[in-house]
Amino acid sequence: MQRSRVGTRRPSRDVVATAGGAVLFALALGVATVALPLLAIAAGYNGIEIGILAALSALSQMSTRLVLGPVMRVFPEWILVLAAGLLLAASNAVVAASSALVAFGLAQLLQGVARACFWTGSQTHVVRGDGPAVRGLAVVNLASSVGLVAGPVLAGMLTERSPQLALGAGAGVALVACIPALFLHRLPPFALPDERPAGRLWRRPGVDGGCWAGVTAGAWRGLLGSYVPVALSAAQLTSSTIGVLVSVANTASLAGSGVVARVRGAWVGWSYAVATVATGVATAAVAMFAGSPWAAGAALAVSGLGAGVLQTVGPAMAAEAVHPQERGEVIAVTGTFRAGALFAAPLAVAAMLPVVPLTLAMATAGAVIALPVLTARRVHRTVTFDRPAHQSCG
Repeated sequence: MQRSRVGTRRPSRDVVATAGGAVLFALALGVATVALPLLAIAAGYNGIEIGILAALSALSQMSTRLVLGPVMRVFPEWILVLAAGLLLAASNAVVAASSALVAFGLAQLLQGVARACFWTGSQTHVVRGDGPAVRGLAVVNLASSVGLVAGPVLAGMLTERSPQLALGAGAGVALVACIPALFLHRLPPFALPDERPAGRLWRRPGVDGGCWAGVTAGAWRGLLGSYVPVALSAAQLTSSTIGVLVSVANTASLAGSGVVARVRGAWVGWSYAVATVATGVATAAVAMFAGSPWAAGAALAVSGLGAGVLQTVGPAMAAEAVHPQERGEVIAVTGTFRAGALFAAPLAVAAMLPVVPLTLAMATAGAVIALPVLTARRVHRTVTFDRPAHQSCG
């Protein structure tokens, strides 16, 4: 039978492997996002302890990202993606076997390293292609959002029987996520460019905006994996309902990543500004409306939409502003800012809880994570995405 000449172009093995690995890794991570805090609540840990444990994962991720730039000059990024699946499997398996404090701490540490390796490795891999960085990053974020949507729903259903069962399933999925990493293109490690502009990388025009976008998106993700389930649980919502609501946020994040893939010109600055404000304000409203699943779902949808835009636009802005051989390093740098916010946001809420109720603490955190909107004018002046992705802008 003769093949049609129209619309039959098959995605390359590398694209399929990238997207497939992102779906599976995010599915396992989405399970842990809901199952870990719910298991902690069932085991008798209080809100402050849950926040500190979540912050431990972010601290581990931030510390790991600090060294991944130099690491990628020795090892190619597909090694990081493979290691991430193994580490996430170990993280889920440890806490499925024991709910002791040491097990929770170890699980969060391993999860942080896994997050750092996977997101840095996969994002770096796609920005090394010839196409615009924002499109490659949108593929990763859209695929991962599918897993992050399904994971919390799966976790909610399995947690009705046992949180340990949910985490055991998450460990199995993480192991399967290692397989696509073996089919990624074997690109060589990075080399330092002959000439580099003076000053710190994160302060360069374009890179700085990407870093601040990571701060807002990271803080949102940190709260979604810690105090959002706690606030919904305190409002007497069931585990299944909580899982669905978290999936609403992740679905909206998927939509945000998809919409922003075609953003160009002056719309870059506008999308950055609107997404930053939307993420902060809607995050502040979640705890206020926790008693109403519909209202809480609406707030989570708005916050997720904004975060999805930022988690795609941020790294893309930074990657297109530097020399091609600096892209691994710049993805690690923007990720470090994201991980720093992922660490600071739950810890900040935990620090406020002894003196203010959770609703006020979440509102304050939401207001703070909207502050990077003050950098929007600089982003508008310096970043348009009109340059081809392979051009050096450093």
